[in-house]
Amino acid sequence: MRMRFPILLVLAASSTIYAARDSDTVVAVTGGKVRGTLLVASGAVFKGIPYAKAPVGVLRWQAPSPVEPWTGVRDATTFGPPCAQNPYFIDNAKETSREDCLFLNVWTPAWPANSAKLPVMVLIPGGGNFAGAADERAPGDKLIRRGVIVVTFNYRLGIFGFFSHPELSAESPHHVSGNQGFLDQIAALRWVHENIANFGGDPDNVTIFGESAGSFNVSVLATSPLARGLFGRIIGESGAVVVAGEPLNLPDAEKRDLALAATWTAEGNLSLKNLLALRADAILAKEPNFLADPQPNLGLVVDGYVFTERPEDAFAAGRQQRIDMLLGSLAHEWRPGLRPPADLNQAIEASYPSDIAKRALTLYQTSGTDPLYGTPAEQWVEDSSFRCPSVAQLTWHAVAGNRAFEFQFDRLPPGFDKSQNAHHQDVQYLFGLGPGKFEASDYALSDAMQEYWTNFAKTGDPNGAGKLPNWPQFDPASKRFMELTDAGPIVRKDLRGKYCELWIEAEKQSRKGQ
Repeated sequence: MRMRFPILLVLAASSTIYAARDSDTVVAVTGGKVRGTLLVASGAVFKGIPYAKAPVGVLRWQAPSPVEPWTGVRDATTFGPPCAQNPYFIDNAKETSREDCLFLNVWTPAWPANSAKLPVMVLIPGGGNFAGAADERAPGDKLIRRGVIVVTFNYRLGIFGFFSHPELSAESPHHVSGNQGFLDQIAALRWVHENIANFGGDPDNVTIFGESAGSFNVSVLATSPLARGLFGRIIGESGAVVVAGEPLNLPDAEKRDLALAATWTAEGNLSLKNLLALRADAILAKEPNFLADPQPNLGLVVDGYVFTERPEDAFAAGRQQRIDMLLGSLAHEWRPGLRPPADLNQAIEASYPSDIAKRALTLYQTSGTDPLYGTPAEQWVEDSSFRCPSVAQLTWHAVAGNRAFEFQFDRLPPGFDKSQNAHHQDVQYLFGLGPGKFEASDYALSDAMQEYWTNFAKTGDPNGAGKLPNWPQFDPASKRFMELTDAGPIVRKDLRGKYCELWIEAEKQSRKGQ
């Protein structure tokens, strides 16, 4: 039995100054026209654009429907509300989150749009697939200065985004239910494909990227037949396809979610009609604590339609999309729900087959405390939840003949203690550091990260014409990767080599036993 861990995310805040609204920032999109805001430096931002019909009433758990057209020019100067969620990461989520939440935002570096056909970077926010939002915590105004367009969007979360029910499956033309959040993501990507040219973007050069659950999502979408052709590259930070328990099949997902629904109503009426009549806040009040009891495989259901097989099986067999991939994690991934085990021996024995567990115990027991990775228990928990799953995915992807690049982000912000939750700290470096506590080395690292990431979005290669160190392509033999350190980017090889070899061996045995 393998030990897996949930993925969480809290995006770092960043301030942005906008110019006054300009009457020229009007653009036609699916459904009608929208008016955005000019940015001070140049370009424009368009916020709160609907990409699907509001999933309310009888549409609560349905696949996303086409957006309803509107007349006149719709205001697109404020973010749409977060999707319905409890206050895990957004303190006022009970007051601000809504079921009507399927909105996206577009930042473009030039306005009016020209014919340059700029590369497009689409962020899928993280948050365990039960929390989070596309709002001011992930602004695109600094990334677009590197010659890209940035899109962010909301998708249904938790009970509203990953809920299966026999009646829902019976109503579906594909006889499925439970992947509503992933269908929202695919609908948003279709919107990008159909509309981004109006903002100066190239619909044939789209990179999807995300951190934590967002990283998991971009990876698993590479295995969905419904997402084929909607993107050509993925960037994942702190989240691989192997995570957070085994994905459920549809019958098991229906049983699990009926058991959850039984806690929502005193009369025990589990008919779909009765559940649709419940208020969103009543459902949220009965939602499990997903920090302590995460959704299996972050809500993903192998339903035969959205996902036809376990995503890790698709990657291991080379059946994922032929795309470029940049993937990695932090040297320190503390977060709620992920702490070193009190008994390392017991944890390893519970997670690895007995023959591998013996070798792993010897390896970790003799490793000592590492200045970067910490105690043996700290090393093991992050190896098994982040580092080694990423190495496995990169290896599978490269063996299948795809271009891949690996990174590790070492930097902790000034004043940040290793015992604190460092998960997601790299996100603020990508979107641009604000003034204040940071040192010159922080700004240099942020600059390097933005340059590498946007280069990759442009060409599928993080290297460009600048002065940054050359980032070698990942190959299964040397496993070279870029380590983003306090001293800048440094090329290394074979991240946690012997440790990850054992993890991958155990993973292979586990897949054979499925």
